[in-house]
Amino acid sequence: MPRADVPQMPFSKLYALLVAKAEKKGRTRQEVDQVTAWLTGYTPADLARLEQSETSYGDFFRNAPAMNPDRALITGKVCGIRVEEIEDPLMRDIRCLDKLVDELAKGWTMEKILRK
Repeated sequence: MPRADVPQMPFSKLYALLVAKAEKKGRTRQEVDQVTAWLTGYTPADLARLEQSETSYGDFFRNAPAMNPDRALITGKVCGIRVEEIEDPLMRDIRCLDKLVDELAKGWTMEKILRK
C-alpha cells in the first residue's frame, strides 16, 4: 500500500535515497538526474538547487516544468503495486520515478528506460 505521507516528505531526503539505490548497483547520480529530467522536465541544475531547499516531494512533482507524456508507457510493479493501476495522479508520478530508478538499478539501458 502506498504511503500517504510520501508527498509531504522532503525532496532532498527521498532523492538521496534514489541516488543511493542506483549507486549501490553501479549506476551514477548523473543517470538518476537524467531519468528524473526525462520524467519531470527539471534540469540537473534545478535538481541540485531543489536538494538544498525545503521542497516537499509532492511539490517537486506538482511544480515540475514538463511532465513527460511518455510516462504513460511506464508499467510494472513498484513495491508490489502496478504503476499503471495507481489512481492518484501524484502517487502514480512518484511511483514512475521509483520505477525508472529500479530499471536503472537492474542494469537496463538508458534507451530502454527512456522509452525510445
